[in-house]
Amino acid sequence: MPRPRPAASPAVLALALAACSGGASPAPPAPCTASGIPGTCVEAAACGGYSTGTSGPCAGALVCCTPAVAAPGCDPAAHPQPNAGLVEAAGTGGCPAGMALVDTFCVDRYEAALVIAGTGDPWSPYWSPGATAVRAVSLAGAVPQGYASGTQAAAACAGAGKRLCTDAEWLRACRGPATTVYPYGNDYQAGACNDTRAANPVVELFGTTDPWIWSFTDHPCLNQLPASLADAGERAACVTAEGLHDLAGNLNEWTSDPAGTMRGGSYVMGALNGAGCSSATTAHGVTYYDFSTGFRCCADP
Repeated sequence: MPRPRPAASPAVLALALAACSGGASPAPPAPCTASGIPGTCVEAAACGGYSTGTSGPCAGALVCCTPAVAAPGCDPAAHPQPNAGLVEAAGTGGCPAGMALVDTFCVDRYEAALVIAGTGDPWSPYWSPGATAVRAVSLAGAVPQGYASGTQAAAACAGAGKRLCTDAEWLRACRGPATTVYPYGNDYQAGACNDTRAANPVVELFGTTDPWIWSFTDHPCLNQLPASLADAGERAACVTAEGLHDLAGNLNEWTSDPAGTMRGGSYVMGALNGAGCSSATTAHGVTYYDFSTGFRCCADP
C-alpha cells in the first residue's frame, strides 16, 4: 500500500495563495543537501508532512528541508529485532540444524537470518552487519537478512560451519529432483512466491524517481514497507519437493561465484533476469549490498 502523501507545507500554500491573488511570488527557496539528500532552505515551520528539517546547510535560522527518510511506523535509527526467540529446527538426512539433504549436500531450508557470533543474540535484519562477526541461521518465520554483501554472506555461513552454495548446488536445490522451472513446478503461479511487487520500494519510500534516491538502496526502512519482504516460509506454496522455501523471489541469494552471482530474484524484480530458478543477477561484485541482497548456506552432511 503506497504511503500517504505528505501534507502541503505552509511555504507551498503561501506560494499558491500569492499566485491566486495576483500578488508577487517570493523568491524560490535556495537548494541544499543534508545527508546526501537534495532539499530546499526554508523556515523550520515550513518543513511539514513527513519531511525532515536539518540545521546547518542553510543560512541563518533556515533548515534544509528534505524528503522523508522513514515510512510511517519505521524509525530509521532503530534496530528492530523481529527474530528474537526463534530457534532452528533439527536438520534432516544427517544435516545440521535448519537444513535439509538434497542429493549429496545440505541446504538451508530458509533464507538466512543472522545472530551475533559468541552471544547468539539476533542481528537486526534491516541493517548490514558491517564488520560485526555474525553467523547464519535458518529459521522458519524469521525476517530474512537483506543488506548483505557476498563477502559478508560467505563469512556468516563460515561462522555457522557452513558455506555459500555453488551455482550448481543452488540450481539443483531450486529446481528439485524433477528439474522444474520454478520451485513448485513448471507453470508459473501468480502469488505463490514473493516476486511481483509492483512498486520499487526505493521510489515508494522517497516519493520520487530522481536519480539521487539510488544512493539510498541500503535504507533500513525499505524492507519494512507494507507488502515488501516476506517472512521465511510465509508463502507456503513457494517450496520445493524437498522442503526448501523461498528460492524464487523475496531476496536475491548470493552463491559462491567469486565474480558475484545472485540467484532467484527478489520481491521487486519478478522475472527481470530470468524466470524462477533461472534468474541470475551478475551486475555486482561480492562487496555490493542493498535491501534485496540475501543468501542461504550449504554444507556437507
